[in-house]
Amino acid sequence: MAEHRTEESAVEVGGPAPSLLSLCLDAVAARLTRDRAGAGAGAGRTGWPGGCGRGGRGGFAEDGGGEADDDHLGPEQVAEALPWELVDLLASRLPPAALESLHHAAHARCCSSADTTAGLGGQDGHRRGIKRSRCEDFNTAWQSLFKLRWPLGVKPGHDSVVTVDWQQQYWEKHLQECLDEATESALLPSFRGGIGELSISAKIMNSIYHCEDISQQKSRLTYQFSRFGCYARCLRLQGVLCTAETYVDGVCLLLSCHVETLLSLEFIHCQLYPAVMEKICVAVLQKGSQSHGIKQLRIISSPICETRPLTISAGLLNFLSSAKSLHLLSLHDSKMQPSFAQMLIHTLLESSCGLQTLEISDNNIPGWLSKMNRSSTSSSLALKSDISLNSLSILNLRNNNLQKDDVADLHKILIKLPNLRDLDISCNPIMDEGIRSLFPFISWAIEKENPLLRLNVENCDLSSIGVSKLLECLTSVKQPLDMLSLADNPLGSSVAPALAKFLGSHVRDLNVEDIDLMTIGFQKLEEALPMEVALSHINISKNRGGIGAAYFVSRLILQAPNLVSVNAAANILPPESLEVICNALKQRTCNLDRVDLTGNFRLSDTIFPGFLEFKKHGKPILVLPSNLGTYAPYDDDP
Repeated sequence: MAEHRTEESAVEVGGPAPSLLSLCLDAVAARLTRDRAGAGAGAGRTGWPGGCGRGGRGGFAEDGGGEADDDHLGPEQVAEALPWELVDLLASRLPPAALESLHHAAHARCCSSADTTAGLGGQDGHRRGIKRSRCEDFNTAWQSLFKLRWPLGVKPGHDSVVTVDWQQQYWEKHLQECLDEATESALLPSFRGGIGELSISAKIMNSIYHCEDISQQKSRLTYQFSRFGCYARCLRLQGVLCTAETYVDGVCLLLSCHVETLLSLEFIHCQLYPAVMEKICVAVLQKGSQSHGIKQLRIISSPICETRPLTISAGLLNFLSSAKSLHLLSLHDSKMQPSFAQMLIHTLLESSCGLQTLEISDNNIPGWLSKMNRSSTSSSLALKSDISLNSLSILNLRNNNLQKDDVADLHKILIKLPNLRDLDISCNPIMDEGIRSLFPFISWAIEKENPLLRLNVENCDLSSIGVSKLLECLTSVKQPLDMLSLADNPLGSSVAPALAKFLGSHVRDLNVEDIDLMTIGFQKLEEALPMEVALSHINISKNRGGIGAAYFVSRLILQAPNLVSVNAAANILPPESLEVICNALKQRTCNLDRVDLTGNFRLSDTIFPGFLEFKKHGKPILVLPSNLGTYAPYDDDP
């Protein structure tokens, strides 16, 4: 009768009547959803270690699937009874928790069918392939659920041809959201007890069960990690979770329970004292082994040492020594001391890990390289030996207050990085003397088999003399850089001739933001610009270039066929600049899709509306200030 009334209601409102199949699938979906949201048996027994933390994507009995009464409709029965076409239709009607159980049951059916077919004589590698592919049909349902819950959380790359495991993405993000919410609750003065006992909000629970009547057991953080912990690949731990006096033991238990699945750890605003760090690093060691499977470790705005200068975090160094799978290590604003920096480099050089990216940034460690090279310690011996870090391709030493003496010794470490492709030493006051000391390394690095491709020396207190020598060094070699950033150095217009010559070396990405080129500098650049330039991207913003900047941009458009983007923002461009640039666009646009002219308060679409005719992918190529009233005049503007 209920079905009959539903159909009548649909007819009364003028909509199409639902089919019998649709009504039946809705009824099955409603039953599975109710069962998934009901009281569970396993979470109270298992705690952190339960569920699928160590044993792969299993552990579904805690939802009641294996303890059914006669009226129970479980995912196993549904997966076995329905043809694949109906299973696919049912999947699109289920909330995440119910879909997870059905997906697991369908996967078990796939494997069972495949094994049976193979055991009967094997005419059916082809049939087995078809059966296995059926399980992949759930990916679309998982993608829809992900976008429904996090419409702004889809990365651009997820829409490309690369296959994304949306089931993994969904539960990984869900677990992190639960952990973040628990962290906020633990910060409340009124909170007492273990973090695993915290209840997750009704909003989050409703998003995975689509039901408001959810058992208290299921809403605990403990249960969510025991139920879906097998998807824990990346965990971001914040502040209070790593305070020794409160929760660090619980965090260590959480890590040890999922050590076989964890690939990435991130600590933000934590107090990682040596004792805390040692506990955490021991927790991620794989059972029966002295190594771990962590591939990425990020420590952000989290002190890793005591306040005493000689205190070293032995736990972190041991972690690095046993890091056979580590690909990325980032220590950003970690209050690192020079003594620890020395030990860190020494440990990495001696380790056999395949580290590809090393970031030591925003740490005040002047003098550590000089002390390291002049000392008679094992660190110095490591530099003099044949030990090298062959796998490292990206080194970021940004904003460490490194001085010219530090950079003079830096090349003794850099030559032990034969595959270095990207070097960032920006925001360090190395001055001209410091950059000159790197010339031998740069000349060697650009010519080697795996050459240096990217160099960032912005905001290094360089002068036009030092940079002109650097550009001469870079121009004289056969292999060009892909990217060079000279931004935020007070170079002036005298660097323009060397810069123009460098543009002929086939560099593809150049950043010269805020180097005081002025109008005369752009005039020199325009006059000396090579006939063919390989640039794809250039940033010339904040140089007070005036009409000279406009003429340079127009010349660049004509002589750089591969140009994709130009950032000419905040250059005090006069109104006639638009016509100058548009005249160049009439002759050639090629790959160009963006010329940023924002921050030039004299420009507007009313001055030269013809700029709108130049578009790429349906969007205007020229990007103008959106509102004249929001831009204040420059101090030096007449």
